[in-house]
Amino acid sequence: MITHLVPTWEVSASRGVETAWIELGDGTLRARGRVAGLVPAPYWLDYELDTGPAWTTRRLAVRAASAEGTRELELLNDDGRWTVDGRHRPELDGALDCDLGLSPLTNTMPVLRHRLHREPGRHGFLMAWVRVPDLTLHPSHQTYTHLGPAGGDDDAVGSAAATVRYESGDFRSDLLFDRHGLVVDYPDLARRHG
Repeated sequence: MITHLVPTWEVSASRGVETAWIELGDGTLRARGRVAGLVPAPYWLDYELDTGPAWTTRRLAVRAASAEGTRELELLNDDGRWTVDGRHRPELDGALDCDLGLSPLTNTMPVLRHRLHREPGRHGFLMAWVRVPDLTLHPSHQTYTHLGPAGGDDDAVGSAAATVRYESGDFRSDLLFDRHGLVVDYPDLARRHG
């Protein structure tokens, strides 16, 4: 069964907005999204994200446009061997997922894989982190920890499921996820409106 979702986030970190058209299947996610941001300078960004089994990133294609022109990036994962625009990037080998900077969508894959929106657990990951809007790529070590069920009823975005702590380096934030494993609230970065 495929679930179709169209969340929109207000992205306070970029003073912008992101909308994603998502298909969630049995262990898979397909999404295409559009982002408009004002920080560090006005930019537009379009992306396509496809996962394989167990919500493992297979492909991320991104196109960013700004006053300086356009940039494109295609990131492919072939069973843990990563290529960027056709070139092998060994420092990313072993990573399961991408992390598109300032996008709450890419927090979904590790949370779904380990059911952290439903069950206790703490898991560390190597991610292929894409900085926006310049689309530079870096390895990023991240940890996700289930903190517990979300309190109270949620509003128009559906039932909140859990709070999950995200950590990378010295950065830490407690994210609210819905029952689909999508971010509802990422303090100081983004909040979902639909």
